[in-house]
Amino acid sequence: MCGIAGQCDFRGDLERDRARVQPMVDTMACRGPDDQGLWTSRHAALGHRRLAIIDVPGGRQPMTVEENGETLATIVYSGEVYNFTELRAELQGRGHTFRTDSDTEVVLHGYLEWGEDVVDRLNGMFAFALWDARREELFLIRDRMGVKPLYYYPTPDGVLFGSEPKAILAHPSAPAVLDTDGLRELLAHVKTPGHGIYKGMREVRPGSLVRVNRDGLTVRRYWKLEALEHTDDRDTTVAHVRELLDDIVARQLISDVPLCTLLSGGLDSSAVTALAAQKLAAAGAGPVRSFAVGFVGYEENFSADPMRDTPDGPYVRELAEHVGANHTDITLSNDELMDPDARAAVLRARDLPVSIGDMDTSLYLLFKAIRGRSTVALSGESADEVFGGYRWFHDAAAVNADTFPWMAVPGRSPLDESGSLFDPGLLQKLDLPGYRDASYRDALAEVPHVDGVSAQERRMREVCYLHLTRFVQILLDRKDRMSMASGLEVRVPFCDHRLVQYVFNTPWALKTFDGREKSLLRAAARDVLPASIVQRVKSPYPSTQDPGYERMLRDELAKLLVAEDSPVLPLINRDAARALTEQEVGSRSLESARAKIENVLQLDAWLRRYQPTLDIAG
Repeated sequence: MCGIAGQCDFRGDLERDRARVQPMVDTMACRGPDDQGLWTSRHAALGHRRLAIIDVPGGRQPMTVEENGETLATIVYSGEVYNFTELRAELQGRGHTFRTDSDTEVVLHGYLEWGEDVVDRLNGMFAFALWDARREELFLIRDRMGVKPLYYYPTPDGVLFGSEPKAILAHPSAPAVLDTDGLRELLAHVKTPGHGIYKGMREVRPGSLVRVNRDGLTVRRYWKLEALEHTDDRDTTVAHVRELLDDIVARQLISDVPLCTLLSGGLDSSAVTALAAQKLAAAGAGPVRSFAVGFVGYEENFSADPMRDTPDGPYVRELAEHVGANHTDITLSNDELMDPDARAAVLRARDLPVSIGDMDTSLYLLFKAIRGRSTVALSGESADEVFGGYRWFHDAAAVNADTFPWMAVPGRSPLDESGSLFDPGLLQKLDLPGYRDASYRDALAEVPHVDGVSAQERRMREVCYLHLTRFVQILLDRKDRMSMASGLEVRVPFCDHRLVQYVFNTPWALKTFDGREKSLLRAAARDVLPASIVQRVKSPYPSTQDPGYERMLRDELAKLLVAEDSPVLPLINRDAARALTEQEVGSRSLESARAKIENVLQLDAWLRRYQPTLDIAG
């Protein structure tokens, strides 16, 4: 797991221009605290910051293959390929020799053997840049589900690229400009595949390959969800899901550094932790280490809300005891959640004001605490998108709404136009409802269908596709940024493309065969979990309920409103913001109101730090 950055330029001489590329690499220090490297040729510069996971002494990058003193290809790579041992054996059988035990070298030799089609053979989460010196071509390649990020910025003579926008923005050819569509993308709470938000910047779409050569830049989708007829019966389907999960977890436990799991006491993280414990015990490598996050007084004062029926704590403890985990709770206070350094770190990690408040800050602080004891963590992220776990999957009004289902749940969007803290004239100019609708139509047009199914099955296929290609990207990006800001690698077993493709084509009636959410996962993992967790209703990532936290937020907003140098002031409705600061804080904060405040505060901090040019037409 690492950070990459670099440039391809067919007119200049990058061997003489290292000083412009090195700052790009330096911005990735948080993603790779263990080592760094920069390789240059006349037309390509590839930089790397390393978080050492596999083959700690031998896996240095950039990595190059030479023949007769001539460079054939060079790679900078971020992520993990979980089937690299099998690929290595196959490549050795074809005559390749290896200097290291790293998966990076396997990917590089795989390219030399199979060309760009090597990507079809990789199982993992990855983003890499590969320079083919023989053809003078650069390839930018991202994993199928987009677990690892990769951005690029076309230039007149080539391209800039990086794991995060900050790497590209560190180059003088890429100014931080936010145009109308960028601001729409930022405020509309949609995730358009390929949209980089900053003007001129693009994100490599999940399952895509970008080729750059003297003829220009081309993009190819090498993988996407397909519509296939599902012929397995219930028992066979459940058995196959379990078979896949056993294989996935076993593969993702491979690490040369300390490893743990993230545990919330929900079905998803508990299944991963229990299966990991089982595999480690069988290998004589247990117990599994696990970590959970909580807040001071949260469990004692918990009050059920529309999204959460129960606190996580009792279920976390029960699962940890059930599997014999070496468990640690990370308990956070309001002061820690509001700590300026922590909130600034979240902004630096995101590069954009897209924070979801305490849920981002707490995740960053959790990962920071874990990093002191482990370098790799397995997460239950994405199971809800794969198996249909969110409550709105089972809400007829949300499912049948003519928009993204998560946008149809009342109070879900902090930037909903009703009660918004943004300037009404700005909102009218941006037309966020129209932007969301266009994004939704584009997403629907992509959905692959099978013939001969009911209207409900057809609609649920659309709902699942929207989550697997749009909603999950929001959460994966958050998980990657918060973890890598701490130098922690987080693996996501439920994003294995084999599992995603198989379950996507499983009929909705089979996904909910017991009348509940995530029926297939519950059935597949039932034997390794306590009954209470098998039956627990979905509860999302926790958010503090302490009214003191909102008071602190309102105090910060009140200070902002009287500071005439606040750059966000021209963009907001000051009267609405002032009225919100004067409202009485109830015993339980409304997340939608809190989120509005969080967004204004983060936007102000982003405008101060990044000083972007706002190029808003109209």
